[in-house]
Amino acid sequence: MTADPLVIFTPSGKRGRFPVGTPVLTAARQLGVDLDSVCGGRGICSKCQVTPGYGSFPKHGVTVAPDALSGWNAVEERYDQKRGLKEGRRLGCQATVQRDVVIDVPPESQVHKQVVRKAATAHEMVMDPATRLYYIEVAEPDMHEPSGDLQRLERALREQWQVEGVEAPLPVLSKLQPALRKGDWKVTVALYKDHRDARARLIDVWPGFFEGRLYGLAVDVGSTTVAAHLTDLRNGQVLASAGVMNPQIRFGEDLMSRVSYSMMNPGGDAEMTAAVRAALNGLGTELAAEAEIEPRAIVETVFVCNPVMHHLLLGLDPVELGQAPFALATSESLSLAAAELDLTAVNPAARAYILPCIAGHVGADAAAVALSEQPGRSEELVLIVDVGTNAEIILGDTSRVLACSSPTGPAFEGAQISSGQRAAPGAIEKVEIDPKTMEPRFRVIGCDAWSDDPDFATLAGVSGVTGICGSGIIEAVAEMRAAGIVDPSGLIGSAEQTGTPRCIAEGRTHAYVLHDATAKGGPLITVTQGDIRAIQLAKSALYAGARLLMDERGVDRVDRIVLAGAFGAHISPKHAMILGMIPDAPLDKVRSAGNAAGTGARIALCNVAARAEIEETVRKITKVETAIEPRFQEHFVAANALPHASDAFPELSKVVTLPDVAFNTGGDREGGRRRRRRG
Repeated sequence: MTADPLVIFTPSGKRGRFPVGTPVLTAARQLGVDLDSVCGGRGICSKCQVTPGYGSFPKHGVTVAPDALSGWNAVEERYDQKRGLKEGRRLGCQATVQRDVVIDVPPESQVHKQVVRKAATAHEMVMDPATRLYYIEVAEPDMHEPSGDLQRLERALREQWQVEGVEAPLPVLSKLQPALRKGDWKVTVALYKDHRDARARLIDVWPGFFEGRLYGLAVDVGSTTVAAHLTDLRNGQVLASAGVMNPQIRFGEDLMSRVSYSMMNPGGDAEMTAAVRAALNGLGTELAAEAEIEPRAIVETVFVCNPVMHHLLLGLDPVELGQAPFALATSESLSLAAAELDLTAVNPAARAYILPCIAGHVGADAAAVALSEQPGRSEELVLIVDVGTNAEIILGDTSRVLACSSPTGPAFEGAQISSGQRAAPGAIEKVEIDPKTMEPRFRVIGCDAWSDDPDFATLAGVSGVTGICGSGIIEAVAEMRAAGIVDPSGLIGSAEQTGTPRCIAEGRTHAYVLHDATAKGGPLITVTQGDIRAIQLAKSALYAGARLLMDERGVDRVDRIVLAGAFGAHISPKHAMILGMIPDAPLDKVRSAGNAAGTGARIALCNVAARAEIEETVRKITKVETAIEPRFQEHFVAANALPHASDAFPELSKVVTLPDVAFNTGGDREGGRRRRRRG
């Protein structure tokens, strides 16, 4: 008997088999996928738009045929003619499942809009931008001394501002003569000159004295999210920040999945490049509208990204990054026209600067973190961990700086978790479990009240409780370990072993009930054994990467730890250490740096000298390649335990006593819970 088609939704990762002819919207609802619809599936509201993916998806173990969904129907045709559907989009209420299919739910089709936690972090900056405004008075043309308007403008810049030499792109040159005559030979020009340019580049020209300002975009292109900060180039102030899910997620949740997609599907790299560039243009338009400025005023962009994102942003096939020796097309910084990246939501002559990469798997985002946190200037040995789908790890002090990346996967982002979701209103983000009663309480995004507050249901509002995000699952697992619900190996005990009916049987394993709203038609949110395993794999990769760097330095302890990244900013240091995500250290020596990669991008945007500095710095960083280090697997296996199989975590034990419990999956109830006394 042939199995029903498999339907996989991204970015949630939820999947299930459905009979041929099942509408995509129906499949989404049955799986609990966040897909909007208000018209009852009649093809009127268009809120259930989805994007099917075709080709080979090794990560998901499927190949999607062109006829995986039913053909375009009359309802979709009518809607497309009246309102228009983006290329590749289908209406989930009209398209039906015919074969195995991967379906992406874009952000605008999700009921609970993601909260992209990549807001700008305050940071002192020395303002020295590459693009500046210059007001000049240009000599009028003279028949007796013939010269072009551009040549007289160059002379004025040299005499009035000591600017030597100007290049003018043809589209900008076409504006020059009208502006000079309208301004009565007085104009304001925007000139771009970075640390490597001998000549300045004319970006724009205005008649007379231009009283406006120039702006730039600092962009962090992450595996999961793309975040941009609209920055005033006069004072470094961030006017607006916004972020979106990286649309490449539909091609694969992690980096190697996207490399595989490119390898298995001819033209797959071009698809992913087009997707991320479209997202960047959407962000630029959104930020300009929010700040109430003209896109023409955005004259610069600075990008930081990991190596795979770096190549896909630039339109380079990332296939070489999928196999040793992980060769980059280029590791040096790049300065090019924004138009070469198909950026249309900025000034047509805007420039783009991409920070240098450190190594094949350690990218410009790690370089940006180094620029922001300056580990090479620290007297203390500092470990910087930029937590994400692909974690960047830096260890250093004034004597030496090392860096590596570690493939943690998407579990920290809430993916591959049974009740997981992206950070959105209604997602559980903080958890506490009473070690005596085993009863939980939690907070959700968008509500400051805890779940045991009598008014919680009212205060949580329309969203209610919808799932659990990355910071929530980390705290939940850590609290379960601290309460004795989970043993050091990661096993969840039974109700009899733990003494709480919240531990329910789930096949041969157990799950812990965090929230049960089924009586009111709401969700049952549990932490399953599979969830624990996903977190163990992610945190083990993170810890193993850090240990490799410590081995290289010959140390077993670090002086301080910095948790960076949008996700790292929301991790509780205590919970991270209970899980063993990071090496043992005094908790007061663990701090959050917020979105350090985004901060580094802003520094490079606002200060030309910082670009030269980071280009020099990356040459001095020692790169450690985790993929070929023999000890990585050894550290990875030892780190599977909670917090660790061999490291006693003495600093953690000063503030937390972890129960000495041992469970098994064979049904043996002997032993139960045993607590280790501090002595």
